[in-house]
Amino acid sequence: MSSPVTSRRPSGWHLLLAPLTLCFALPLVWLVLSSVMSDAEINRFPPALWPKGIDLGGYRYVLGNAMFPRWFANSLVVALAAVLSNLLLGALGGYAFARMRFAGSRALLALMLATMVIPFQLTMIPTFLVMKELGLIDTLGALIVPSLVTPFAVFLFRQFFLGLPREMEEAAWIDGCSRLRVLFSIVMPLARPALATVAVLTFLSTWNDLSWPLIAINHDTQYTLQLGLTTFQGQHHTRWSAVMAGNVITVLPVLVAFLLAQKTFVQSLTSSGLKG
Repeated sequence: MSSPVTSRRPSGWHLLLAPLTLCFALPLVWLVLSSVMSDAEINRFPPALWPKGIDLGGYRYVLGNAMFPRWFANSLVVALAAVLSNLLLGALGGYAFARMRFAGSRALLALMLATMVIPFQLTMIPTFLVMKELGLIDTLGALIVPSLVTPFAVFLFRQFFLGLPREMEEAAWIDGCSRLRVLFSIVMPLARPALATVAVLTFLSTWNDLSWPLIAINHDTQYTLQLGLTTFQGQHHTRWSAVMAGNVITVLPVLVAFLLAQKTFVQSLTSSGLKG
């Protein structure tokens, strides 16, 4: 019997994966290092690979002289609203497609999945017109409403629910539980991997979205962090330390969200296979 030390010995794949990991991490490391450099160090040629000292002038400039706190709050509100609505509405839709059979259910599912391949450029004008009729243009509502539920969230929940045994649900139905109570009391506690995956992916896509806020938002008080950072970068192109500091602030919540849900994220991808 092999010892735990022997079974955990690095394989040949680590010789390939370790350098690739460093390659992917290098831009992030350079971003963090540049954010604590002075403008003179960043603009120097050849560029400095390591800061001579920690200079927080970029962070002070961003947090003190720009609207970054307001933009950060706007992005957080939009992202959290999209995450919560996708968890609720996506779970309801996924459970309906997984457990309920009604006329046209398969056709409706296929139609919903077909919308996933439609490029954003084809839907942005109709979406803009709808938001304009609702009076939501230049408000955070214009960013939240189109993201309330996504076909991907419904599909991922459906695939996960198909892999759950029906016996516990049938026992609850016999005891008189409604479908909603079965969903929220029995099924949802078992769907933590799917919940974490939908939450992380929805947060990432909403937090990093630039195209739709660029179309729907006009006033700088309603800017999201991505849109505000782009404008800030154009207006202050010589303050590279501030630009780098703003990018670090933007990336940090994404990294934290992924690291917190990494285990359940991988578990969901391995457990929710593509079942019919």
